[in-house]
Amino acid sequence: MALAIISAISILCLPYPALADWTHPLSFSNAELSRHNFAGESLQAAEFSNANLELANFVGADLRGAVLSASVMTQANLQGADLTNAMVDQVNLTGANLSDAVFKEALLLRAVFANVNIEGADFTDAVLDKAQIKELCTKASGVNTKTGVETRDSLGCR
Repeated sequence: MALAIISAISILCLPYPALADWTHPLSFSNAELSRHNFAGESLQAAEFSNANLELANFVGADLRGAVLSASVMTQANLQGADLTNAMVDQVNLTGANLSDAVFKEALLLRAVFANVNIEGADFTDAVLDKAQIKELCTKASGVNTKTGVETRDSLGCR
C-alpha cells in the first residue's frame, strides 16, 4: 500500500509535457468524425488526412500546422479557428462556416469553397490558385477579430 501511494505521488509530481507536442501530433487520419465536437481544442499539428469531418465543430480550435489533406469538411464550423500554416489541400469545404478563421500561410490548393461563409477570415500569404481567389473575392467581407486584417485585403481582391 505504501508503495502504491509513493508511486502515485511521484507520478503526480512529475512535470507534464505541453499539450500540443509537435513531435507527436494527434492522428485522426482516415477517421469517421462527422458531427464531432472539437470546439476550443488544441489540435496543433494534428493529422486529419482523408477524414470525414462533415458537420464537425471546430469553433475556436487551434489547428496551427494541422494536416487536413483530402478530407471532407462539408458544412463544418471553423468559426474563429486558427489554421495558420495548416495543409488544407484537396478538402471539400462546401457549406462550411469559415468566418473569422485564420488561414495565414495555409496551403489551400484544390480546396472546394462552394457556399462558404468567409466573413472576417484572414487568408494572408495563403497558397491559393487564381480561380479560388476569384471565387472567394466574390463573397469576401469583414475584418478578422484576431489579426485585424480585412478579408478582401488578405486575398488581394481588387
